[in-house]
Amino acid sequence: MCLAVPARIVELEDDRAVVDAMGNKFNAKTTLLPEVKLGDLVLVHAGFAISLVDEEEAKKTWQLISEINEYMDTDNKVSG
Repeated sequence: MCLAVPARIVELEDDRAVVDAMGNKFNAKTTLLPEVKLGDLVLVHAGFAISLVDEEEAKKTWQLISEINEYMDTDNKVSG
C-alpha cells in the first residue's frame, strides 16, 4: 500500500528538501512544487512533494496515523 504523508519542510535547497512528519525526517524532492518555501506543509508520496496541504488537514492525518500506530501496537501485544 502506498500512502502520501503530510510533512513540514525543515530544510530546502534548490529542489531538495528535508521534511519532518511526526518527528520523522526524510528527504523529498520539490521539483513538482517550485513555489514551496521553508516551513510549508506538503504532501509527500514516493519521495516527491506532490501538493501543498493546510495545517488542519495535516493535523487530522497525523492524528489518524497515530491512532493506527496505537492500534497496531495494542494488537501486536495481544496476539504476540
